[in-house]
This record gives sequence, C-alpha cells and structure tokens, in this order.
Amino acid sequence: MEEQAIHSGQTPKFRVNRLMGSDVTAAFRDGWRDFRRYPAIGLFFGTIYALGGLFIAVVLVHYHLPWMIIPVAIGFPLIGPFVAVGLYDVSRRHYRGEDVRWSAVLTEVFRQRERQLSWMAFVVLFIFWIWIYQVRLLMALFLGFRIPASLDAFAHLLISTPHGLLFLVVGTVVGAVLATILFTATVISMPLLLDYDVDFVTAMLTSMRTVLENPLPMLSFGAAVATLAILALVPGFLGLLVVLPVAGHATWHLYRRAISKI
Repeated sequence: MEEQAIHSGQTPKFRVNRLMGSDVTAAFRDGWRDFRRYPAIGLFFGTIYALGGLFIAVVLVHYHLPWMIIPVAIGFPLIGPFVAVGLYDVSRRHYRGEDVRWSAVLTEVFRQRERQLSWMAFVVLFIFWIWIYQVRLLMALFLGFRIPASLDAFAHLLISTPHGLLFLVVGTVVGAVLATILFTATVISMPLLLDYDVDFVTAMLTSMRTVLENPLPMLSFGAAVATLAILALVPGFLGLLVVLPVAGHATWHLYRRAISKI
C-alpha cells in the first residue's frame, strides 16, 4: 500500500481488506517489536498517559469524589487512541525506512492540532464525557443518595447490595456499548488521518466499514486492547507505561493490514 499522504484536492478512496485472526496476532507481535526498537519514545508517551490518569485520580480524591475513580479509570482507556498518535508516527516512519527522531515525531504530533485529528479528539472526549455522565445518572437511579465518601465503602456497596450489583451490570453493558462505538469509529480513522489528508468523517466511515466487514478479528483486537488497558490500571496506572505503546504500535500495523488505497 502506498503510504504517502495525499495533498491533492481529490479525496483518496480505500479498499477494506479481509482480515484473519493471524493478522491480529501479527499486529501485536509487530507492535511489541516496535516498542522494543524505540522504548524511550514508547515510555515517554506511556508516561504521559499514566500521569494523566494519576492526576485525575488525585483531583477526585482532593474534591472528595473517590467513588468516581472506578468509572473514570474504566473509561480512561477510551482516550488512548488519541494519545497514541505519536506512536503511530513512529511505526509509520520505521515502516517507510525514515529516521525516527524525537524532533520529527513530536513535530508531527503538534502538527495534528491543525489537521482533522483535532476533530477526532473532540469526538473521543465527547464520548468520554457521555460515559462519565451516564455513570452519574446510573448512580442516581440505582444508588440514590447512599453513595459513601470513601472508595473502600463504595466498592463494598457495589458488591454487597442488590442495588450495587444491578448498577454494575447495567453500567457494564452501557459502557461496553459506548466503548464498542468509539472503537469502531477510531481504530482505523486515527492512523488513517495521520497517514492521509482526508476529512474525519471519511476516516470514521472507513473505520466503521473495516469493523463491519471484519467483525471477529477487529472486535477481538479491541477486546484484547481493552483487557490489557484495564489490567494495566491495577498497579496505579503504571502498567500503561508498556501497554499504551505496544497497543499504539499494534494499532498502526493492524491499520496497515486492514485497508489499501485504491
């Protein structure tokens, strides 16, 4: 596939390739390989992501909202695709045989604020806020004003009362739906917008078409990334130092296998 960006006025068209389970495995393998090649850059972006999560948790505790840490932590991986833009660029440069320099990667990341990726950032953050507000709504519906002030007491409420368990079930279903929608719209569109000069609507439609035409491998990839991200949150967000760069690089390699420019 020709990887060079298109700067003409004509919008490029893309063909969705048929994916197999082996493509998902290969994407993770290549993602791990890229992380090992450029660990400093990967850890840099992973650190930013992890520190962002820790900062949010500290703010919630400071404002006596520890019960929001769990839903925020669960929803936090939703913004991972936007943070991983620099990692897509690293994999892209290596694939093209270009020099992977800090200055070039960071310049490309900052340049995206003037391109269509800024609109995708709005979409990602909008869905993240929908997740947060629907959690608050579900808390009001199922838990009312009985929400404890401490994280331990809140966790005990969730697992020891019928209302808490029902909140967990409904919240999990709603969260899974939102995560699937966001994954479908962004998994291909983010690296595509970095690679080509297309509008964000075209990128999202291409991403959705890719998932719809390859539901099993694409959703398997999304489930694997989500599982790794949630597990990475357990040791105080520190697991994201490795999970984010590996998943970011893997997403680029899956994108490269998934579509071809016509």
